[in-house]
Amino acid sequence: MTDFVPKGHFVDIGDDLKIHYHEAGEGPVVVFLHGSGPGASGWSNFKGNYPHFAEAGYRVIVPDILGFGYSTKADDAQYTIDYMADGIIAMLDALGIEQCALVGNSMGGAVAIRMALTRPTRITRLILMAPGGLEPRETYMNMVGIKAMVRVVFGREGVTRDSLKRLFELQLYDPSIMADEVIDERLSIAKLQTKRVIETMRIPNQADALPDLQCPVLGFWGTDDKFCPISGAMTLVNGCKDAEVLMLSRCGHWVMVEHPETFNRHTLAFLGQS
Repeated sequence: MTDFVPKGHFVDIGDDLKIHYHEAGEGPVVVFLHGSGPGASGWSNFKGNYPHFAEAGYRVIVPDILGFGYSTKADDAQYTIDYMADGIIAMLDALGIEQCALVGNSMGGAVAIRMALTRPTRITRLILMAPGGLEPRETYMNMVGIKAMVRVVFGREGVTRDSLKRLFELQLYDPSIMADEVIDERLSIAKLQTKRVIETMRIPNQADALPDLQCPVLGFWGTDDKFCPISGAMTLVNGCKDAEVLMLSRCGHWVMVEHPETFNRHTLAFLGQS
């Protein structure tokens, strides 16, 4: 199958594990962490965003979290939030990056929160788009989008182009903007993935730990999100010491895809605050 997602760089993080990532720009480091689901990768999630940050004077790192994209997919791993977060920390160590800001979408947002809680001196700012891990697991499993994702991954027909298209139309308020190239990208990566990632993924509820976050937080949430309930927006604002959350009408789970200019502008302004 054609590689619809281009390959970037690989870094060895030990234990026979490698992280694949794209990189652009020079300056303070911003790391983009993608969400979960079949065919997820850093490039596919953020290709419409990270070049703008590089042009604005940042060194941008866009990795594939362990189990996703072109990064190692160990068959014997337990894909817990700590396993995924520690993989990104090991990547930063291997690249000699002492501090960075984190941008996290969905599962990537939960991983970003975990990193900021366990490595507070290394994470300068958090930008979170509808992060997971702010509700009990049962709440997410009852969301329309999550139910659809489980059917695609574990259904009899498996991951197909049609099943992916139906799933990712749920990500958006306006499904007509779902480009064919996005489905091609996701399908090409989904064929490389193992079900074990979703089978063993464990994202705990981190809401009670939000007051322990030491860095400023900027959040984004679409009011039509079918994957992570919008109640999480208030959880962030009420739980964090220093947080602001922008809620967007006529927007689903992919704020950075449906409203890239709004996301890019507000995030760059947030990063530029002293």
